[in-house]
Amino acid sequence: MTRRATVVGAGMVGLAAASRLLDRGWRVTVLADRPTAESTSHLAAAVWFPTRADPRDRVLAWGSATFTELADQARRGVPGVVMRESLTLHRADPGRPWWTAALGDLRPARPDELPPGYAHGLRFAVPLVEMPVHLPWLAADVAERGARFVTRRLDRLDEAAGAADPAHPADLVVAAPGLAARTLVPDDAVVPVRGQIVRVANPGLTLSVRDEEHPGGRAYVHPRADDVILGGTLDEGAWDTAPDPATAAAIVARCTDLVPALAHATVLGTVAGLRPARPTVRLERGTLADGTPVIHDYGHGGSGITLAWGCADEVVRRADDLGPT
Repeated sequence: MTRRATVVGAGMVGLAAASRLLDRGWRVTVLADRPTAESTSHLAAAVWFPTRADPRDRVLAWGSATFTELADQARRGVPGVVMRESLTLHRADPGRPWWTAALGDLRPARPDELPPGYAHGLRFAVPLVEMPVHLPWLAADVAERGARFVTRRLDRLDEAAGAADPAHPADLVVAAPGLAARTLVPDDAVVPVRGQIVRVANPGLTLSVRDEEHPGGRAYVHPRADDVILGGTLDEGAWDTAPDPATAAAIVARCTDLVPALAHATVLGTVAGLRPARPTVRLERGTLADGTPVIHDYGHGGSGITLAWGCADEVVRRADDLGPT
């Protein structure tokens, strides 16, 4: 008989897991309390870069696998996925940061590639995913391949196996509910990390630039097809999703330090979202109260897009270990 899986969560992590389960022949239901377009993933700047996620060894393995998958999607012309030339800026010699083990070509930036105030930089290419384009495509792809989407709010994860179809309960639940894991699992180790970004008109930029140690706060500039995402913040424990005008102005100012061409860019909007962080990403097997196997896949912090496909690969490996039903 075909095995049935219910994936709880319709963001990037949940959809990647659903896609991989479909590849392995599972009958998949994606269960979420809101549409994909309302997920935190939809707001993400979505450039491959490990942010606020541990443990480092597993993050590097998941990130490397995701890099490979997204680079392949970019080559195949999957909507919203491109390889973006990138520059990280440093005031001191960074050596070779741990996460660069996942990259292909990497070289020191030339002096003429550095803005004033910077003595060092690294040049490389990484995947950029334009989420308002890619996420609807991925949801549609998963649906066209047979997944069923059900919008329903759960009070407890233990309800998940029979929530979509009580007559045919799932043989497996994949828990990818993002920040909702705090109450749904429940897991009080999950905390919000608020991120605010500013969207501006693109004045012709094609290079992604970041400085994780800017004196004013982390700064990144990510050009997309028709706009540029400027960020950002890592406000741990903050629940407020209302954009703060002073924070937005500070983001624009420090991003202009990195890319002076932004000085007169038109601001198109600003949003804030809550990243689902945890001391370590939780990816492990467990059991619900009714005995249904569950694979937890949450707590990715600011690295959901960076880790999603690598984590999905591990989800299906653990699902395959369950054997036939």
